[in-house]
Amino acid sequence: MPEVLTAPLVVEFPFTRSLGPVQSAFLTGLRERTVLGVRASDGRVVVPPAEYDPVTAEEIRDLVEVAATGTVTTWAWNPRPRRGQPLGTPFAWVLVRLDGADTALLHALDAPGPDAVHTGMRVRIRWAAERTGAITDIACFEPHDGASFGGETPSHSGEFADAVTGITAPARLDYTYAPGRAQSRYLASLAEHRIIGERCPACRKVYVPPRGACPTCGVATDTQVEVGPRGTVTTYCIVNIKARNLDIEVPYVYAHIALDGADLALHARIAGIPYDQVRMGLRVEPVWSEDGRFPDHYRPTGEPDADYDRYKELI
Repeated sequence: MPEVLTAPLVVEFPFTRSLGPVQSAFLTGLRERTVLGVRASDGRVVVPPAEYDPVTAEEIRDLVEVAATGTVTTWAWNPRPRRGQPLGTPFAWVLVRLDGADTALLHALDAPGPDAVHTGMRVRIRWAAERTGAITDIACFEPHDGASFGGETPSHSGEFADAVTGITAPARLDYTYAPGRAQSRYLASLAEHRIIGERCPACRKVYVPPRGACPTCGVATDTQVEVGPRGTVTTYCIVNIKARNLDIEVPYVYAHIALDGADLALHARIAGIPYDQVRMGLRVEPVWSEDGRFPDHYRPTGEPDADYDRYKELI
């Protein structure tokens, strides 16, 4: 059996959203070291503020100011901080009910160890040195000796100079991918400039890339079949938006390609032909990347286009 491969992979994209009046006031307030909540129809003060009432679902705008001190309602210790987390040393994730609020805010607590954290402990906000109007303006919470206090929660207009009206939040997922034995064999064959699929012993279909099991019959596919390398464009799209960190000029074409001898189309980029001349039935072949491990793209072979009846079942 071949060695099962693994590789670290990252899925990352920036998520951009505009802010309504409630979220705009909340984030701008953090920039100004002010924590705002919103009063719900039942009188509770919700922090972070919601735009719609959690009970009636009606829009709510009654902003109030709460304190920068609060009480831990529950917590969990994080012994190994990961990239992008609030602190680089072990810390506690805590839910904190700020004085004047009726709901809890999730953030990090800087504490020397898990023995120093307990439900009911008093904490206060440690503000970031540089604040931009984001939840990270709260650097973390830290232990606080002061007692809780009640009293009236003052109303707030939510008006600030130079209000934050939109945010861009990076979303990132780091993980280790193990393709399994079937795709490990497939990747090993690509390094040799060969393309292999696997045949289902029941329906006899050849799947590329192989999945280890037939998605139609549900049985293991352990017979390797070399396919291609040439194939036929079954359908395609023209990409007009340039992807971040991808050095390909737009517009370009991404297509489903039915390799000769395969019963499942794979997808790849088409180059070596003007984008507006790509068509269904176009015969193509792989062009290998500089390191030789993977096809960089597919290009026209110069053969006549394939008849529609030859690939219509693979569209």
